[in-house]
Amino acid sequence: MSDLLVVGGGVVGLLSAWSLAREGCRVTLVERGATGRESSWAGGGIVSPLYPWRYSSAVANLAHWSQDFYPALGQQLLEATGIDPEVHVTGLYWLDLEDQSEALAWARANGRPLDEVDISAVHDAVPALGPGFQRAIHMPGVANVRNPRLARSLREALLRMPAVELREDCEVLGFIQEQGAVRGVRTAQGELRSETTVLAAGAWSGELLASLGLTLPVVPVKGQMILYKCAEHFLSSMVLAKGRYAIPRRDGHILIGSTLEHAGFDKTPTEDALASLRASAEELLPALAGQAPVLHWAGLRPGSPQGIPFIGPVPEYPGLWLNTGHYRNGLVLAPASCRLLVDLLQRREPIIEAQPYAPEGRLVDTPLV
Repeated sequence: MSDLLVVGGGVVGLLSAWSLAREGCRVTLVERGATGRESSWAGGGIVSPLYPWRYSSAVANLAHWSQDFYPALGQQLLEATGIDPEVHVTGLYWLDLEDQSEALAWARANGRPLDEVDISAVHDAVPALGPGFQRAIHMPGVANVRNPRLARSLREALLRMPAVELREDCEVLGFIQEQGAVRGVRTAQGELRSETTVLAAGAWSGELLASLGLTLPVVPVKGQMILYKCAEHFLSSMVLAKGRYAIPRRDGHILIGSTLEHAGFDKTPTEDALASLRASAEELLPALAGQAPVLHWAGLRPGSPQGIPFIGPVPEYPGLWLNTGHYRNGLVLAPASCRLLVDLLQRREPIIEAQPYAPEGRLVDTPLV
């Protein structure tokens, strides 16, 4: 029996296991496929909500803590594994926002470095940017993380920790219940028992909780993206306009995203989305016109009400904890979410007020029939 069992091998699950193991816990992580291959692989990796001023303080508080922590996390993982998650500080320009004044007011109220800049200065700083944009605001310290490399480095870090067992290709079929408490999971490979089970299965978390008669309002929300390969210094900063963004990687890859679709668990890329994303790419960066993307993919975000994740114990089932429902912000919220989870499990003062994320009162009890 392990001290803790983590269900789900995305960045939230991997980082939960890593954080708990660093606290001295014995941890088993269970993933139905390969770790880091679902939403964590599919996202863009911007270390900021796309429009932070449009979210509640619950999301902002997690985001701010994580943004400050990411550089140290990237360095720790590089030193531990030799795999660089590439926390890349480029800054972010928002173009032609309808709510620009609200964004600037939010920044002043929260002490965030967000300023209005002349559009000519944007073109000087980002020569690849297309014409026709009128207004811009800029946050200089925003980074992006190369999320597939982040997942790989976390996996490698776990493999090097003697107190961690990693079980991939091991589908969870349900929970072990004893005297009203959860004591592990049933899998295709047999039972895995634990006093504490953390459910961090992203868009699939709701299906697993349904087996206990609980309705978790976390649903799959499909997002499609495309990738281009350019010269290393083609794009100097992240840019965002009309709900679409361009993210530069250090090696010249440029990500363009993303769609927002309610299509169940269907992850099939579509031609309509490809055409729409290419049009956005060419409007933002005209040099991409006529250039074929090198990759087009889709992933499933764990959509939740107001994008507020569920972090903490499930009161109806002692022994069961949640760290899920991060919607569009899983990568930026993951470090703070996992630190908050550890603080609560270790019964110490949490990094931020925990109540907004508590599952209690946010789940619906639906008796099984």
